[in-house]
Amino acid sequence: MKTTLFLLHATSCYWLAGATLSKTDAKKPHKAEVETSPAESSVLERGLVVSDPHWKDIVREEKRHCVHIKKTFPGQVLGYVTPCLQFGFSSAEGGPETFDVTGLHDHDPGWVKGVRKANKKIRMVPRLLFDGWSYQDYMSVLASEDEIEELASELVDIAKTEGFDGFTLELWSQLGGNKRKELVHLVKHICETLKTKRLDCILVIPPAVTSTGQPGMFGREEFEELAPVVDGFSLMTYDYSNGAKPGPSSPLPWVRDCILQLAPTAQWRQKILLGLNLYGLDFAAQGSEPILGGRYVEILREHRPKHAWDEYSGEHYITYKR
Repeated sequence: MKTTLFLLHATSCYWLAGATLSKTDAKKPHKAEVETSPAESSVLERGLVVSDPHWKDIVREEKRHCVHIKKTFPGQVLGYVTPCLQFGFSSAEGGPETFDVTGLHDHDPGWVKGVRKANKKIRMVPRLLFDGWSYQDYMSVLASEDEIEELASELVDIAKTEGFDGFTLELWSQLGGNKRKELVHLVKHICETLKTKRLDCILVIPPAVTSTGQPGMFGREEFEELAPVVDGFSLMTYDYSNGAKPGPSSPLPWVRDCILQLAPTAQWRQKILLGLNLYGLDFAAQGSEPILGGRYVEILREHRPKHAWDEYSGEHYITYKR
């Protein structure tokens, strides 16, 4: 069976914390094939970022890291380290609704202390997921100023108790583009409350343009309303292609369009945190699935494919037989 793998190569630093990193592959590669010593120069300086890479170079260099990474732009960087918190909503019979936070057992104070010690400018803003909420839960909160106030106060208390610097809110896509005005009001209130306590407020937003060219669930109107109070918008500019038809993960013209639809002028554009996926997509007849670095390197070793460069999307792809 032929399968096509689209790749997006990127390097990352991180701003305020919260991405999903997997454990390294347990299988150790053959020592003769891999260079593991730290590199004094970047992949750009070593001539590895090219439109015609060879699989041997990727296999040889994939475990090397540069010891002198410099950020070459003035903006902030948001790096997702691991899913941390998940918001749960429960309703007590005959009593007021309450908000329960789950996932705090995943908070590793020792790791956080080590990161802060290494770089005092890093701020920790764990991701808050609202996946467990039903539609009725949303309606109950959106319709009640008291509950919105209670939710915002609960976040301040958690940040103070756990030593967080704010939160990254992931709740917009759950309503499928409905109740936008009410969601704007909710996010505004949460962010304003956090900011009074010098806490950061990041909002995860879906792409402004879908892969079919239609307007997305979050547009310029919502962006301009929230930009004055939101510290950053984590823009989901990835997963452009899905299903069984091979295609790019984040074609550059689409990424550019998503930005310009939200911020045609430069006034608030610096608050857009452009989403870069550090994975590829593996396509076969039965559909597509994400593929991480360890599996990608395995495929290169086994099949030794030739990389093709898609000029339009700015991504590489390979084709191999399973």
